Amino acid sequence: MNISAKDFGPNFHWGVSTAAYQIEGAHDKYGKGPSIWDDFVQRKKKILNQHTGDIACDFYHRYTNDLTLVKRLQIPNYRFSISWSRILPNGVGQVNQAGIDYYHRVIDFCVELGIEPWITLYHWDLPLSLHEKGGWTNRDIIQWFSIFVETCVKHFGSKVKHWMVLNEPMVFTGAGYFLGVHAPGKRGLNNFLAAAHHAALCQSEGGRILRSMQSNLKIGTTFSYSHIEPFLETSDKDIKAAKKVDALLNRLFLEPLLGLGYPTKELKLLSRIEKFMRQDDEKQLAFSMDFIGLQNYTREKISHSYMIPFMQAKIVKANKRGVPSTLMNWEVYPPCIFKALERYGSYSQINEIIVTENGAAFEDHLIDNQVIDIQRTKYLQEHIAQVRLAQQKGIPVNGYFVWTLMDNFEWAEGYHPRFGLVHIDFITQKRTIKMSGNWYRQFLSKLSEV
Repeated sequence: MNISAKDFGPNFHWGVSTAAYQIEGAHDKYGKGPSIWDDFVQRKKKILNQHTGDIACDFYHRYTNDLTLVKRLQIPNYRFSISWSRILPNGVGQVNQAGIDYYHRVIDFCVELGIEPWITLYHWDLPLSLHEKGGWTNRDIIQWFSIFVETCVKHFGSKVKHWMVLNEPMVFTGAGYFLGVHAPGKRGLNNFLAAAHHAALCQSEGGRILRSMQSNLKIGTTFSYSHIEPFLETSDKDIKAAKKVDALLNRLFLEPLLGLGYPTKELKLLSRIEKFMRQDDEKQLAFSMDFIGLQNYTREKISHSYMIPFMQAKIVKANKRGVPSTLMNWEVYPPCIFKALERYGSYSQINEIIVTENGAAFEDHLIDNQVIDIQRTKYLQEHIAQVRLAQQKGIPVNGYFVWTLMDNFEWAEGYHPRFGLVHIDFITQKRTIKMSGNWYRQFLSKLSEV
C-alpha cells in the first residue's frame, strides 16, 4: 500500500466506530431500562452460544482506559451510540440523570484527549417499553423518537458537532421485523413495511429536529450498502433478481431521504408500503443531510429463485462461490467499496460521504500477548486504497471509520466473530492491540508529521 493518510488531505475524517449495546455492559445498572436486545438475548437459541450483551466489553466502567487506547492508536475521531433506554428508561417520560452524566463523562474525556466525538442516536437498542406498544410498527414511534432526539441535543448538542440519526435502518427493520433474527424477533411483510416506513420518517424528522435545535451541527445518517451483481451476468432472470435486491437493500431508505420516493419501479412489492402512508408523508420523508454515512463490507451475487417468497431472488453465499471470505461468510472484494462510493456519488443530492463502517472478522489467535491478524490488516489496506481511488475520481468521500475499535457482542453471532482492532478476552476483559490496530496507528501517525 503506497498511500498515506496525508494523501487524503487535512480535512479527511479518520476514525473508529462502536455501538452502545455491543460494548457498554451495565445493562441493568445506574437507572437504565431494558431494551429489546436485553430481552431478545434471553430467548433460547436466538444468539450463538446463548451469549448476551449484559457485560460485553464493560465499556461503561472502562471507558477511560478504552478511550486512552483510541488516543494511543492516534485515531482522531470516535463514533459511538447513545443507549436510548439509558437516557429514557421507559422510552419517554422521566430522564435518567445517571445516563446523562455518563455520556457527558464519555464526551468530556474524548475532548480532553483531543478525540472528536461523533454520536449515533439510534443503533438498534429500542427501549423494551416502547416495543410493548408496537415499537417501530407503531406510528407513534415518530413522536417517541422525537423526544429522544430532543433530549440528546438538549444535553449534548453544545459539545458534539457530528450527529447520525439512524444506523442501518434496512438491517434493524429487515432482520428485526421481517426475518426475526434480530431483536425484537418479529416476522412478516406487514411488520417490516410498517417498521420501514416509520423508520424512514424518523430518519428525516430526526434531522429536522437536530437542525432546528442547533444550526451549527453536522447532521447525517448511515446506510448499509452491499454492492449487488447478478450471479450469471448473461441471465436476464438473475439480472432482474439483482435489481430487486439492490432496490431493497441499498435504495429503500436512501432514495426517499433524497426526495426520490420509494424504489417501487424495480421492486413492486414496495408499493404495499402505501397502506402505512398518510397525506404529506412522501414530502416528510425527504431531508437534506449534511453527509451520508456509508457502511460497506462486501458484495453479493444474486440468482433468481422461484422458491423465495416476495423476491424470487437469493444471495449466493461466498462459500458456495469458492471466493475468499471472512468469518461472516462475506466475500473479500475490495473494489466493492469503490463501487459503493461511486454509486452514492452518482446522486446529485448527496454532498458528502463518510465511510462510517468498514472492517472484517477473521479467526484471531492471541499468542504470547500478540494477535497477528494479517488478513484484517490487508483487508483494511486494500479497502482504504479503494477509498483513495474514489476520492481521486472526484467522488465526495471525506472520511473513513473502521468497524470496530474492539471485539464486541456481534448481535445474533454473539462473541464468535471478532472485528476489533483491539482483542478482548471476555473472561478477564484484558485488552490487546492487534497487528491491524498497530498498522492503523502507524498509518495515522503520519498525519502529525511535520
